[in-house]
Amino acid sequence: MARWGEMVEEDDDDEYAKLVRRMNPPRVVIDNDACDNATVIRVDRVKKHGILLEAVQVLVDLNLVITKAYISSDGNWFMDVFNVTDQDGSKLQNMEVIDHIQKCLESDGYLAPPANGPMGGFAPPAEDQFTSIELTGADRPGLLSEVCAVLAALSCNIVKAEVWTHDRRAAAVIQITDESTGLAIHDAGRLSRAQELLCNLMQGDGTCNRGGTGVSVGAARAERRLHKLMLEDHGGGGGEKAVGGGEERGGCGKARPKAAKVVVMDCTERQYTVVILRCRDRPKLLFDTLCALNDLQYVVFHGMVDAEGASKEAYQEYYIRHVDGHPVRSDAERTRLVRCLEAAVERRASNGLELELEVRTEDRMGLLSEITRVFRENSLSIIRAAITTKDGKAEDTFYVSDTYGNPVDGRTIDAVGEQLGHAVLRVKRSRNDASVKAEAEAGAVSVLGSLLKGSFQGLRLIRSYS
Repeated sequence: MARWGEMVEEDDDDEYAKLVRRMNPPRVVIDNDACDNATVIRVDRVKKHGILLEAVQVLVDLNLVITKAYISSDGNWFMDVFNVTDQDGSKLQNMEVIDHIQKCLESDGYLAPPANGPMGGFAPPAEDQFTSIELTGADRPGLLSEVCAVLAALSCNIVKAEVWTHDRRAAAVIQITDESTGLAIHDAGRLSRAQELLCNLMQGDGTCNRGGTGVSVGAARAERRLHKLMLEDHGGGGGEKAVGGGEERGGCGKARPKAAKVVVMDCTERQYTVVILRCRDRPKLLFDTLCALNDLQYVVFHGMVDAEGASKEAYQEYYIRHVDGHPVRSDAERTRLVRCLEAAVERRASNGLELELEVRTEDRMGLLSEITRVFRENSLSIIRAAITTKDGKAEDTFYVSDTYGNPVDGRTIDAVGEQLGHAVLRVKRSRNDASVKAEAEAGAVSVLGSLLKGSFQGLRLIRSYS
């Protein structure tokens, strides 16, 4: 029989559960004095499924950095402590931001609207502001260029987009408006035509028939949706089987080290599954791993996250059960969990080979189609892209390599800059491959011992709250 706290979590629509939450309002404390180098945020509230991810979503929407976290949600209470800083590594001083965090974490709706900037713009977009298109399918060079050309031909203006590729698959969430009105598109025939053309594109050359599109009106949380889309695209399996024991294949077929080391163990004393993850730290890492656990329907009961220190290495430890109350029960489920977590980390991890290109210019109809066409004609392959439009300005970021997955040479970048004309192109080179390889080899030494070093602290945390 499930405990009372688990019943509250599993049925958010239950009237008794709602009454319990109303009788026990959330308590949020934001403290700038408790820690020397971070703002400490303490959250206590009645537990429900997905509450941890929602809390982290509030913080990452503001581009805050979570350096440490302590999680406990046994019984019917969720208790969490986050150590956060701004992008410069400083404590939070902006009272508008602090008040916004407090309001979001204490609200019953809870999930904050996405911010339009690093530290402001909290108003949600209008319901009729744009149409969202979701795409999944086989990745190939020039795919984004073809998608943009189709939308431009249908007089659709791309105002925002997020594009990810991983394991030879691609996913995108694209927000479009009508060229003439600047508003969402409601013409069913036009949307059906767009969906048909895009679905054909995403299915590729016929060697892989998995491809899909979806259309909706209004706001969608792109990063949450992208994780979900890529998981569903692989049938919930978290990606194709890794090659060569701890390595994956790049777009050119070359093997590279896994971005994360994941260990899944049993905690029979408390009927938990223990997940330990170690990898190089990066922005939104905690958000990405929690998305994977949430999409796989796992509940985090206890956890510890540590991304402080000069090593720039992140350590995450979770004590989880499935929403049905059981820990991991088979080797197949264990393997699936490991692969999904690895994939969640790798989708936004730098392998040291891609180049970051930023385009800043006046927005106009067909601009993105032109940019991606220039990339394609110069044999650039887009690994990830973030497209935004703000106050009539296009602010686009692309992570690119050549079509074989190798670094882009300077002559190619010069040619791209010349062809884009009025666009302002800024180049930010990633770390070289040698440094990435050295870090991967160093991280592979005594992996199991390193992964396990924090688990005893997690067990103490369980006993203290159970």
